[in-house]
Amino acid sequence: MTLDGRVARGDRTRTAVLDAAVALATEAGLDGLSLGQLADKLGVSKSGLFAHWRSKEALQLATIDRALEQWQERIAAPALRAPRGVRRLWALHTARIDFYAARVLPGGCFFATTEFEYNARPGPVRDRLAELFDRWTAFLEQLVAEAVAARELPADTDVQQLAYEIEALGLTAAMRSRLLDPEPAYRHARQGVLDRLRALCPDPNLLPEGL
Repeated sequence: MTLDGRVARGDRTRTAVLDAAVALATEAGLDGLSLGQLADKLGVSKSGLFAHWRSKEALQLATIDRALEQWQERIAAPALRAPRGVRRLWALHTARIDFYAARVLPGGCFFATTEFEYNARPGPVRDRLAELFDRWTAFLEQLVAEAVAARELPADTDVQQLAYEIEALGLTAAMRSRLLDPEPAYRHARQGVLDRLRALCPDPNLLPEGL
């Protein structure tokens, strides 16, 4: 029982550290992470954190994976509860924009920040970010393809193009909401996808008429 308790405490500490690292990376980037900084922020020993991550790169990679878990929990999983088709596509996009609007992370979107930071810096961190971005794109394309298969989008829909447009509106919202007035950024991102899906869907009543 004592051993189990220690493991549980260790897991909680690790999760708390990575949550703090994800939040910090949205402001300072992944390159700005350090075990010393996180130890000071959380009031724990640096040596204790060193037992979990033996290098800065290991911490960065673990932070990316924790950000992915947050994305899946707060955006992908809720959207997958919506019916397959255009309603699921819409739910995914709105969950993403709602996540940004709730200011869960102090610097906005973890992936937008870090992908721009590392897009020209070869190495394991960039490779991991590129892999996850590719997986996210494939997921979007899968949802579009499912909507086509359900006959909620036309058979000749360009799946890759529509997925690209949805991603572009989400990413633009993430960027504009931090540099300019956030409310128009979120509103335009929602409206843009809603208008696009309603124009394509043979039964627009499956989607809201407006925001």
